[in-house]
Amino acid sequence: FKVMAAMWAAAAPGRVAPQVIAVAADITTEEGRAAVLNAEGGPGKNFDILVNNAGGPPPGDFRDWDREAWVKALDANMLTPIALIQTVIDGMAERGFGRIVNITSSSVKAPIDILGLSNGARSGLTGFVAGVARSPIAAQGITINNILPGKFDTDRIAGTIAATAQKTGKSEADIRAAQQKQIPAGRYGTADEFGAICAFLCSQQAAYITGQNILPDG
Repeated sequence: FKVMAAMWAAAAPGRVAPQVIAVAADITTEEGRAAVLNAEGGPGKNFDILVNNAGGPPPGDFRDWDREAWVKALDANMLTPIALIQTVIDGMAERGFGRIVNITSSSVKAPIDILGLSNGARSGLTGFVAGVARSPIAAQGITINNILPGKFDTDRIAGTIAATAQKTGKSEADIRAAQQKQIPAGRYGTADEFGAICAFLCSQQAAYITGQNILPDG
């Protein structure tokens, strides 16, 4: 399994270092997906692990979102992950192993008023995944799970804080402090903590976890 084998090779003395292939493309287009999937001998047959993680749509007032804004949100946060899953899943089934993890948002469980585009698109993906995870693929060694991050210290949260500050007139520092006060852990999550959760769901040890929405929110 490529990702797992690469991690093992990096740690094992005398082993060849893993190869990292970077592909810059618009993953929401057919051409972009083809560029990524064909990088490993394509079309998508050699992938053991798929992690779907698209940037969220911009915050705002639902009155300002036209059809184009909705289509763009659906393309990035629902239709593209589905297209990638469709491409890789049969190859996973042939090998008897597959891990699919979709990075969505805590807004799927607790919608955020200024993130309506994200609420809608990600909820659609969640419903789709719930059905696929219950299909016969589970018996073929394939798991599909979603991670619904709460507030992690990323550029995304900086953007939503800025939008909230503009809407409410409060300072960004005050908004950050108020948000962290509401989190039992008293802080935002870190990228390393998030990565560890994703790595576990992609591992052999998570073989009996599928169709779940994991909510790391402190």
